[in-house]
Amino acid sequence: MKAEVKGWLVGILTLSMVVGIVPAGYVYATSTQEKLNQAQQEKKETQSQLQETKENLEELKEEKNNLEVQLNELNHKLTEVSNNLSDLEGQIISKEEEIEITQKELDEAKITERDQYESMKVRIRFMYERNDYALLETLFSSGSLGAALNKADYVKQIAEYDREKLTEYEATRKMIEEEEARLQEEKEQLDQLKLQVEKEKKKVNSYVKQTATNISATSGQISDAEAKALAYEAQIKEQEANIEYLKKKLAEEKALSNLAAQSKWRDISEVSFEEGDRKLLANIIYCEAGGEPYAGQLAVGAVVINRVLSGVFPDTVVGVVYQNNQFSPVASGRLALALAEDRATAACYKAADEAMAGQNNVGSCVFFRTPIEGLNGIRIGNHVFY
Repeated sequence: MKAEVKGWLVGILTLSMVVGIVPAGYVYATSTQEKLNQAQQEKKETQSQLQETKENLEELKEEKNNLEVQLNELNHKLTEVSNNLSDLEGQIISKEEEIEITQKELDEAKITERDQYESMKVRIRFMYERNDYALLETLFSSGSLGAALNKADYVKQIAEYDREKLTEYEATRKMIEEEEARLQEEKEQLDQLKLQVEKEKKKVNSYVKQTATNISATSGQISDAEAKALAYEAQIKEQEANIEYLKKKLAEEKALSNLAAQSKWRDISEVSFEEGDRKLLANIIYCEAGGEPYAGQLAVGAVVINRVLSGVFPDTVVGVVYQNNQFSPVASGRLALALAEDRATAACYKAADEAMAGQNNVGSCVFFRTPIEGLNGIRIGNHVFY
């Protein structure tokens, strides 16, 4: 190979390694750099997601702790309310017993008052039903005035006793009635208080259930977050392993690029093309540059032939085209479909024929890709060749 050609190739290869930019799907070393950049970016994103998940996990744990404190307070409140309710129920039972006793006493007082009243009526009726004459006869039948006066005084004392007892029984009945009314009022107050406490107990119990439900839900969210964090950590480990692999692979491929620049190239006359090479080359040109101008199609064919001529790539068209991870249409299956239907156009076949005949419009370029900033080379259509 001429010195100037080798110099051109070395310069282009060095540039490609310096800028770290590669033709997607065509040059494995450069493609590996892109994969490495992507892997590092994905790891960064995963680490960010892991950090976000851990922060969310801490918030969930704090929320759960707060809910547990709240639940403890609610349970304490529920116990207090239940005790108050139990105490009120005991007071109501006692008050009902007092009312029952008072009602019995009132009934007895009413009976006593009625009996006294009936007895007084009997005595009065006895004295007056016999008319005034009979009463006077009773009084003056006495042997002396003193005896008569004593009998009259006795009758008076009986009447006064009756009135006094009747008044006393009436007062006792009224007192008992007032006591019964007071007890009934107190019982009504206790009943109202019981309703309020029962309402409070129901409300607190509802809070307890809701808080317990919230704790359960938060616990589930914590479990999910912990599982997600573990998954992210495992994913980061996988990404780190992939990054290390890509770094190693990239180093190997850069070394291969340097070796290609320094290797001995064959002359086109030394190549023996096999049956099917023409169709294969035309269809890979179709897949990679079918929409490009003819010069771009010829340039793609020239890159394939340059690799065949290079000492570090496979020495056959089949070997170059199907080399692992070199041409994206191979991996995607587009080339297989194109070959099956022989979609290559007449222009693509013409470019393949001229490239196999030694026609070359890209010099010693062995790479091509869509243009990107910072990459210099031969611009043909929508591709840069270098």
